Amino acid sequence: MDFLPISKKDMAARGWEQCDFVYVIGDAYVDHPSFGHAIISRVLEHAGYSVGIISQPDWKNPKSIDALGKPRLGFLVSGGNMDSMVNHYSVTKHRRKSDAFTPGGVMGRRPDYATVVYCNLIRQTYKDIPILIGGIEASLRRLGHYDYWSESMKRSILLDSQADLLMYGMGEKSIVEIADALNSGMDVKDITYIDGTVFRTQSLDESMPTVILPSFEAVKSNRRTYAESFKIQYDNCDPFTAKRLAEPCGKEFVVQNPPQKPLTTAEMDAVYALDYSRTYHPSYEKVGGVPAIEEVKFSLVSNRGCFGACSFCALTFHQGRIIQVRSHESILAEAEQMVKDKDFKGYIHDVGGPTANFRFPACSKQTSKGACPHRQCLFPTPCKNICADHSDYISLLRKLRKIPGVKKVFVRSGIRFDYLLADKKDTFFKELVQHHISGQLKVAPEHVSDAVLQRMGKPRNAVYNRFVDKYFALNKQFGMKQFLVPYLMSSHPGSTLKEAIELAEYIREMGYNPEQVQDFYPTPSTLSTVMYYTGLDPRTMDKVYVPTDPHEKAMQRALIQYRNPKNYYLVKEALIKAHREDLIGAGPKCLIRAVPPRQGGQTPPPKRPIAKKPPAKPAARKKRK
Repeated sequence: MDFLPISKKDMAARGWEQCDFVYVIGDAYVDHPSFGHAIISRVLEHAGYSVGIISQPDWKNPKSIDALGKPRLGFLVSGGNMDSMVNHYSVTKHRRKSDAFTPGGVMGRRPDYATVVYCNLIRQTYKDIPILIGGIEASLRRLGHYDYWSESMKRSILLDSQADLLMYGMGEKSIVEIADALNSGMDVKDITYIDGTVFRTQSLDESMPTVILPSFEAVKSNRRTYAESFKIQYDNCDPFTAKRLAEPCGKEFVVQNPPQKPLTTAEMDAVYALDYSRTYHPSYEKVGGVPAIEEVKFSLVSNRGCFGACSFCALTFHQGRIIQVRSHESILAEAEQMVKDKDFKGYIHDVGGPTANFRFPACSKQTSKGACPHRQCLFPTPCKNICADHSDYISLLRKLRKIPGVKKVFVRSGIRFDYLLADKKDTFFKELVQHHISGQLKVAPEHVSDAVLQRMGKPRNAVYNRFVDKYFALNKQFGMKQFLVPYLMSSHPGSTLKEAIELAEYIREMGYNPEQVQDFYPTPSTLSTVMYYTGLDPRTMDKVYVPTDPHEKAMQRALIQYRNPKNYYLVKEALIKAHREDLIGAGPKCLIRAVPPRQGGQTPPPKRPIAKKPPAKPAARKKRK
């Protein structure tokens, strides 16, 4: 299929004098349905609108935003598939060395706070044209939020960007409704009625039932107030039960309409059947392409949404808890198309989504009444109404395995092991072990301390242990020797050195040597981030211990990798500080020896590793009058 225009020459080749919409994106232009800009642009095209793409414009040059001229209806702006700050910085706030969403993996092709910078760049050239923002960065910053990188509360991105309308969530329905409204001649300031959008206004419509949140000034000055406000927002993420929310900010209001209704299976199928080129723009070939395509090129999206609702995950706030799925026919058609690709080697890398083994809503009532606002589906234990059944997923995987040219079908996007165990039949578990693991299965227990798991919204450690026992028992039954790789997280709110040592001891008993450890990363609009900033659990308003000191966080991380000689001094310091000297020595239960290893002439690490703080204010921002 033809790519959408990226230059006036491309527009002329199509006979266009003007685009209806110009889409400014922080990523490279990849026309694949795993990239948000590809879906939105193709959905608009299918609805009859012309769309041009400006990818990674030079934010220091206002002329770069004019590459396709003035659009007829408006600009669309997205920071990319990731929040630009997560894309740029590690959890220690050090600059990352590469960007998988940029041609050649080159870092530095987009600005910090990209959505804000791009919008302000547009406003320098076009004062009155509608600007519509969306994508993960805009979605999770739609109301007042804590920003980890500037260590401050930031107001809605709608205000800082000077945009006219914000689309949150996935956006396929919202964008067409907005486009139709603009095309009919409606002023963008009057488009205040569309679900899944956020707008600004000087006064509230009293005819619309609205929950008034604490003002931005109040949440900025009082952390408890912010936790209370976030709880209201979190309880209003369901498309069937959510209320309209309004956050006062200065002399105006930022108003969030309820989320869009979930896509039906037919609607999901239609989205994934659009005319994608399924790869990056050919102009990137000379620099080696776009690394991010490698992860998704031979993978299949089967679902959206997640009722797992982990505290540190933004999916509840972005995609929601109600599962949306594609039909078998849609997925099989894509797989058959994939097999014809010259680079396909016979391996489908993944069949899943946020959670691979979710193929329908948690219970039947969710499709008409929504998810329970005050009860999670799997936490602290699976709800009695949950329908834990893998039969549809098993059927899909069996069909995929039978496609000529397919050697193996892997499941790599992660499974919920507690949901798997809740299924009274073990057919899926057996077939997973026999057919769908590439040597090792990655799962996410995250921690072993029940106190920490409770803050994470994860099942108790005993559930994971049951899963581990069953996994290895099935491997033995089928004569297979496949590994289990657990994702582990250090320094999550609620984790003291005591819990970190508990995790290290568990790793010792497992005989596992984790190569990578994820330190908790406070990204916008998650329950865990609110805990990190406020020291309160928004669900209960209980006080929570939060490890924020960089040195303590380094110790917690080192404990998980206590076998690494480079971590010796940090581990020793942590054990002494926690009064666990019994774990220092030559005994079988000890984590480290009393004398440091003689490798590489080790010296103790510095006391306080300090990372450079990223700029708090975006570049190229123009002050509003």
